[in-house]
Amino acid sequence: MKAFIPSPETGVWDLGPIPIRAYALFIVLGIIVAVVLGNKRYEARGGRSGVITDIAIWAVPFGIIGGRLYHVLSDWQIYFGDEGKGFVAAFRIWDGGLGIWGALALGGVGTWIGARRNGVALPPVADAIAPGIALAQAIGRMGNYFNQELFGSPTNLPWGLEISPGNRPAGYVEYSTFHPTFLYESLWLVGVALVVIWADRRFNLGHGRVFALYVLLYTTGRVWIEVLRIDSANEILGLRLNVWTSIIVGLGALAYLVISARLRPGREVIATPDDPAESSDSKAV
Repeated sequence: MKAFIPSPETGVWDLGPIPIRAYALFIVLGIIVAVVLGNKRYEARGGRSGVITDIAIWAVPFGIIGGRLYHVLSDWQIYFGDEGKGFVAAFRIWDGGLGIWGALALGGVGTWIGARRNGVALPPVADAIAPGIALAQAIGRMGNYFNQELFGSPTNLPWGLEISPGNRPAGYVEYSTFHPTFLYESLWLVGVALVVIWADRRFNLGHGRVFALYVLLYTTGRVWIEVLRIDSANEILGLRLNVWTSIIVGLGALAYLVISARLRPGREVIATPDDPAESSDSKAV
């Protein structure tokens, strides 16, 4: 018999009157990992202890709101189409649906606000948290496993994911196993985090280039993973919206890497408030 990956029977456990949802648990776990790793990396670069935690108070809610907004707006027909789930469903984040592009955009705004309030520069913060964000995404994707969502086309490969009939898209009811694209993305992101950490140490990256490298590597993987997916999505010129977004954002990250390396080589030095020689959090070296 061929072995496949079974899907969980449920993604919700009742703790008395309180439902515990796997999707939310993995998101929270990912946030914790990102903050802890970000704090360690920022301190290792010379930053103050606890700054990343303080910034996360702003970045996390902004990121969640942005991620949900992008998902709802880019897949509006799921909620507001002729057979949509309705306005209220757009707020049920526990059912799944966070767009990374919206999370990065508004999360970036929250990070900027938090950095300003803590009197620190944004680029070193972005570089410190980049690998943690990748790991947070990798962990969060496991919530899609419990929701039986974000899988790809049918496959008979040994690592094919078994999907219950009620969760199979229209036109694929007769198939039982599919590409686990959520797992592909999760493994890719773990690799991205490791490569980014290595490159940061090897090339002494600074001025936001660590974050740009993370974005470039992630979008590269997202393109081929997105092509495998069969869930409904808006398309432009025959390609899914997220494919176009990945290409555009990835090219922007590549351009930033090249231009930044030429204009501001090396890594900035993070100063502390006790250092009277510095009037800001960082300077170019």
